[in-house]
Amino acid sequence: MSEWKTRITKVQVVKPQGTTGEACLVLIYPPGPDMGKRFPLSRSEAVLGRGADCDIQVDRDSVSRRHARVFRTAEQWMVEDLGSTNGSYVNDVPVQRSLLRDNDFLKIGAAIFKFLSGAGVEASYYEEIYRMTIIDGLTGAHNKRYFLEFLEREAARCARHHRPLSLLMFDIDHFKKINDTHGHLTGDYVLRELSKRLLGRVRREELLARYGGEEFAAVLPETDHEGAMQFAEHIRRLVADEPFEYEGDRFPVTISVGVATTVGAEEVEAVAFIKIADDNLYRAKKEGRNKVIG
Repeated sequence: MSEWKTRITKVQVVKPQGTTGEACLVLIYPPGPDMGKRFPLSRSEAVLGRGADCDIQVDRDSVSRRHARVFRTAEQWMVEDLGSTNGSYVNDVPVQRSLLRDNDFLKIGAAIFKFLSGAGVEASYYEEIYRMTIIDGLTGAHNKRYFLEFLEREAARCARHHRPLSLLMFDIDHFKKINDTHGHLTGDYVLRELSKRLLGRVRREELLARYGGEEFAAVLPETDHEGAMQFAEHIRRLVADEPFEYEGDRFPVTISVGVATTVGAEEVEAVAFIKIADDNLYRAKKEGRNKVIG
């Protein structure tokens, strides 16, 4: 998946005009120098789009010149799509006009903002900034940095107590073809939907992470090889058995999974452990995809 390069080029900030409470938008995706930037909604309306006359200018091809507007009515904030090409979404639901509630996600094109409002907006903003250091903004899974820290910590703990530790590395088969056929916005949807399906199957002590691009990882403490293979087969079916659907397009998606397990007093290095699972993932792809190898 190609790296996004979003650039916020202009924000107009004016003094509040009868504002009854603070509100702002925080850019949480895609990664880049402006990720985490806060855009105060300091007057009753703000237009988002690619055009130079917009209050919040998002320089992305997937964003229309005047894409959407966020505005206040009485005590509520609303969003309205302005006839954009790629639509506006609140919490992944396409909207023409919708109420915005605190902590809602607003997506325009490939850019995702989080809406924060109320008396605690300052604390909420810093909490969101922390969240962005450990969570992938697109999928809601943990990010690669947190995954590596978690894996190292669990490898040390499992070695100390002679407990099993399993790792799954998996990615989406023919993901480039999905992007080329249906577009990058559909590719983003597939990544989000896959993560949504799997997050509900991961226990509190386990971890699902986006490793990079279309590749994901799952760390399973206290899980032996047999249990890891069963879990891998379960998530493979969870993806393959129900087609994905976006903007009227319905299409199959499959994943290939590589599994690695360690048990013993010797602590395994995270990089070496990942390589074992990655090598098995490569074998799964080489042997036809939509498989589990471990």
